[in-house]
Amino acid sequence: MKFIFILVLLFMILSFANAEEEHPTLPIGAEAPVFSLKGTDGKTYSLTSFSKYKILVIIFTCNHCPTAQAYEERIIQLTKDYSAKGVAIVAVSPNDPKSIRLDELGYSDMSDTHAEMKLRAKQKKFNFPYLYDGDKQAMAKAYGPATTPHAFIFDKERVLRFQGRIDDVEKPTEKPTSFDTRNAIEELLQNKEVTVKTTKVFGCSVKWAEKGDWIEKAKKDWAAESVRLEMIDEAGIKDLLKNNSDKLRLINVWATWCGPCMIEFPEFVDINRMYRGRDFEFISICLDDTSKYVKALKFLQSKQASNKNYLFNTKNKYALIEAVDPKWPGALPYTLIVEPGGKIVYGKQYIIDPAHIKKLIVEHPLIGRYY
Repeated sequence: MKFIFILVLLFMILSFANAEEEHPTLPIGAEAPVFSLKGTDGKTYSLTSFSKYKILVIIFTCNHCPTAQAYEERIIQLTKDYSAKGVAIVAVSPNDPKSIRLDELGYSDMSDTHAEMKLRAKQKKFNFPYLYDGDKQAMAKAYGPATTPHAFIFDKERVLRFQGRIDDVEKPTEKPTSFDTRNAIEELLQNKEVTVKTTKVFGCSVKWAEKGDWIEKAKKDWAAESVRLEMIDEAGIKDLLKNNSDKLRLINVWATWCGPCMIEFPEFVDINRMYRGRDFEFISICLDDTSKYVKALKFLQSKQASNKNYLFNTKNKYALIEAVDPKWPGALPYTLIVEPGGKIVYGKQYIIDPAHIKKLIVEHPLIGRYY
């Protein structure tokens, strides 16, 4: 996991450098560029929508970034603390959702589409406008956020007086020592010059539309991965359910003759690509007759299912049902989430709700939304 974190960190640093070159950050003293964006509440917001406020705080953030998620509650609290004092706080998602790879969503249950932003705003009960800039990224290009999150604070004349971090500790469970955004707001409310005008920022890179080649590379890499189907017996099934690994284990029992199984299986492939870099693994168990091995393997290959796949090698399907979960009546598909040590924390017969499964995974203590 340390190696994965280092790779993510290096990618962030390189992305910051590229972002600064391609989309420079608005300098202190500049006037706020105009914008017109749709919010998650269905309204359209522009710069003039906030003309009655003394101070305008624009925070570029998003759904999927772990650092952005870590600051959600603090943005909510900033709004509670300052909305009655003439401070408008506005969040903007600058990301093009088409430029986000599935394996960049390992700390989230959602990507950054406008529809998913609506869901996130509702779930978290955002008390501030949350605007979508993902289609044209015109506002992001004008303001030049380097990361999500990245705060820009404008005075009454809408001149930029601060740009940088919200505070110096991204993890919600730890206490910051420098409250940069809050300090800048307080100084402006007292008609003082902002002492610290800029800071470094830390978070996820903005997902610019230019990243199309990055997405195509992912598709080629996934297509090149080997797909295998191994035999497994009753004892092997029992061993899988004991989960002696250190990973959260998602198991799907399916068959090629099961229509709902075929419909939902691609969702599991996506989920595996999202979370397999974390302490997580997806395993599929096929209940086709062993004479249908080639058919089952071809199906898995067509879905690029490079996870662990097994074919139950005996005809006694009732033995498998008992081995998987005595509470399972036996209809397909059947899906489980098993903790290390064998505790089943989720079991569902028939089609899953992918959004619910992702939420269960990312909010499990073994996985989590933050670094």
